Amino acid sequence: MDFSVVVEYFPRLLSGAWVSLQLVVLSVVLGAIFALPIALARISPVGWIRAIPFAYIFFFRGTPLLVQIFLVYYGASQFDAVRESALWPILREPFWCAIIAFTLNTSAYTAEIFRGAIQAIPPGEVEACKVVGMTKAKMYRRILLPRAFGIVLPAYGNEIILMLKGSALASTITILDITGMARTIIARTYTPMEIFLAAGVIYLLISMVIIAIFRQIELRQNRYLGTLSIKVADKG
Repeated sequence: MDFSVVVEYFPRLLSGAWVSLQLVVLSVVLGAIFALPIALARISPVGWIRAIPFAYIFFFRGTPLLVQIFLVYYGASQFDAVRESALWPILREPFWCAIIAFTLNTSAYTAEIFRGAIQAIPPGEVEACKVVGMTKAKMYRRILLPRAFGIVLPAYGNEIILMLKGSALASTITILDITGMARTIIARTYTPMEIFLAAGVIYLLISMVIIAIFRQIELRQNRYLGTLSIKVADKG
């Protein structure tokens, strides 16, 4: 094995890592924004309101991410209305097609994580909010969502790591992320073992950083969960 090629092309792998981080960060942030209202709709007492997010989540959790990427990247261009619309400058770019596909996918998974966290809150805390006269909006803002945030952290950290690994599929639509850059380098150097090993190490290091960040956030957030409800209720 010749690791001198890794040293030579390592800056290019780092540039691919930057692209991967952009894909993950943008899709995770947008996915979380969309996931919260989807999760709230999933626990609505109205049946037809629950049905819409259920169908959305069922589709995006039940189909492969690769298929979703192809549907956005190759499927949208088949419609004349799309090519003639104001969205075409975005939908013709592989980077933004990947962002759209990743956002739709992770929002479905994140919505289920949020839903489970909200429903895991003890009923007694909800009753306490009602006793002190909190409105539903105030109850969610001051009690339920902060509590759910603490509960959701471990599973949400895992979802981000899965999204990082899933971002490797962006290379199938010509994006030079870590995997895409590695494949390009291998086509020139014919050293798949060395380059893919280096790419795997980069993915591993990024995952370790994500785990460490979420571990610190979880320790900081959950440190106050025992007294959060009492303090907020006292402030009324």
